[in-house]
Order: sequence, then C-alpha cells, then structure tokens
Amino acid sequence: MLTLDEKISQAETRIFKAVFPNTTNHYDTLFGGTTLHMMDEVAFITATRFSRLKMVTVSSDKVDFTHPIPGGTLVELIGRVEHVGTTSLKVRVELFVEQMYSEDRHRAVSGLFTFVAVNDQKKPIRILPAAVASA
Repeated sequence: MLTLDEKISQAETRIFKAVFPNTTNHYDTLFGGTTLHMMDEVAFITATRFSRLKMVTVSSDKVDFTHPIPGGTLVELIGRVEHVGTTSLKVRVELFVEQMYSEDRHRAVSGLFTFVAVNDQKKPIRILPAAVASA
C-alpha cells in the first residue's frame, strides 16, 4: 500500500494546451472562464487520480490571475494535491504560460480547488482507508 506522500506524488497531473484564437477575447488573451474550465479539469483529474473515487468540485478558492495569457502561446497546467481531509481534498493548480518560439515561461494563474468524494447516491464518502490516513 502506498503512503500518503507517495499517493500525492503519483497524482500530480500536467497538461499542455495551445492558446488558439477561438479561446481568446477581444484583447487576444485567454478568456478567464476558459482558464477556470481548464484549471477545474486538471484539478478533477488530479483528485480522481489520487482517490480513484467519484469526485465533485465543491469550491474554487482565491484564483489569482497575475499575468495575461496571449493567443499563440502554450500553457502548462499542473495539479497537485495540497490537503487531504476525511471526505474532501484540496488541489492547487498552477498555470504557466510559455512562448512557442522562445524559452520565456512564467506562472500566470494559480488557484485552489476543493473536491468531495461521493458514492452512487451522491453522498460524501471517506477518501482514504484508516490505515493510509494515519500513516
């Protein structure tokens, strides 16, 4: 059985996307809603890879847009489990933007997403067996 730290490490998720014109606004930067959609998707994948349970998003906390994301760039989204509770967990997602034709890369967005594990009746269930939770 994996330790909690090993499960967290193995659940880290990295996804790359290209910023195409159909995802940008009239300033030629990535729509905020599109950014949140991509971040929630990566957070969901991370939470599911960690728990291997049905997970639902219950909140997004303090999403900071610190740099515009221009059209014609690449973005890398990295999801990492930051906290594990009894029925919920928190996933930090960082979005890095990089130029296609240079080494320029920097963090543009960061946010925290909370998920709850649910059963078939959509009721919260325990994420970790007691043995892993206490390890």
